[in-house]
Amino acid sequence: MPVNLMIKPASGNCNMRCKYCFYHDVTENREVSSYGIMTADTLEVIVKKALENCHDIATFVFQGGEPTLAGFDFFVKLIEFEKKYNVNNVQINNSIQTNGYVIDDRWAGFFHDNNFLVGLSLDGPKEVNDESRIDAKGEGTFKRILHTASVFDSHKVEYNILTVVSAQVAKNINRIYGFFRKNKFDYLQFIPCLDPLHEERGKYPHSLTPALYADFLKRLFDMWYRDVDGGQFVYIRYFENLMQIIAGYYPEACGMLGVCGPHYIIEADGGVYPCDFYVLDQYKIGSILTDSFQQMEEKRNEIGFVEASRKIEDVCRQCKWYRLCYGGCKRDRQLQADNEIGLNYYCEAYKEFFEYAADRLVALTRKILEKQRAAASQPQDLGIGD
Repeated sequence: MPVNLMIKPASGNCNMRCKYCFYHDVTENREVSSYGIMTADTLEVIVKKALENCHDIATFVFQGGEPTLAGFDFFVKLIEFEKKYNVNNVQINNSIQTNGYVIDDRWAGFFHDNNFLVGLSLDGPKEVNDESRIDAKGEGTFKRILHTASVFDSHKVEYNILTVVSAQVAKNINRIYGFFRKNKFDYLQFIPCLDPLHEERGKYPHSLTPALYADFLKRLFDMWYRDVDGGQFVYIRYFENLMQIIAGYYPEACGMLGVCGPHYIIEADGGVYPCDFYVLDQYKIGSILTDSFQQMEEKRNEIGFVEASRKIEDVCRQCKWYRLCYGGCKRDRQLQADNEIGLNYYCEAYKEFFEYAADRLVALTRKILEKQRAAASQPQDLGIGD
């Protein structure tokens, strides 16, 4: 059985002050805003328990806040613990989502040597990125993060670019996509900006409205489709997952099946929660220090976290696009004052986008599948007689 853990070794602490940071809002909505920096002892318990309970693949994902604030030695310890406790000889995958602010040659060399998959946060060219992604002094971070990308390149680090789709990003996606292509950033993730919990959405300068999101998706799709259909490689996670669904497979992206999965989000003190968006007191399902995975699953069931996400509006089930959308992420559906699940905030945006792009998505999926089948049917060259 695979084990997937998301670990927040620096809690919500960060060396940047992004204007749209959803996790800062999460920390302000719980009794303890910061759990400080995770100790090596807590990290050891996490690795030991995970590897003892795994017989397939163990994945450790580090996020924040900013996880590098735990320090370089913290991650050196991680590798030591993984080697020590991998008693079942399972495959171990490590990844980290970083703002890139403190990355240097030592960090990059470590990530390469230990096969980390790295997500680097960047919102595009300087004018767009520095609108929201600022440091503790209120200054833009673009120049520093672009340098980090060059350091990753020099050390051959495997990384992708993560972009938060704020209002500014949505309005400038043509420039942003062109900038990414120019810089050969070929692996891209775009995640919709979240407004604060328990507030009416769309009130902030950076807020992403359904109308803006629909326009963003259509323009991004046009550029991506032109390139991919023309034989160029560009990976955009959302579009790739849609093609997975069209091809008859499950999407790997959280939120695209409409039902919450069995995730474990581990805060710096060892507290465990069911979702990165819900690291809140009322959703705590246990502690990695004192509870077994079975006990935490029992608590997850007790609070009904997954079950609540199963509620789908009738109008949603009857929608022609339901099997591409499935209602979407719970965080975007928990809109009503009584915390009941309703229609996705971006419902109209998705419908508009699917009407616009579905035929081309289906055609592109078929084209790729046909190429794969043709390649698989070719006789293998064994090199005999060469």
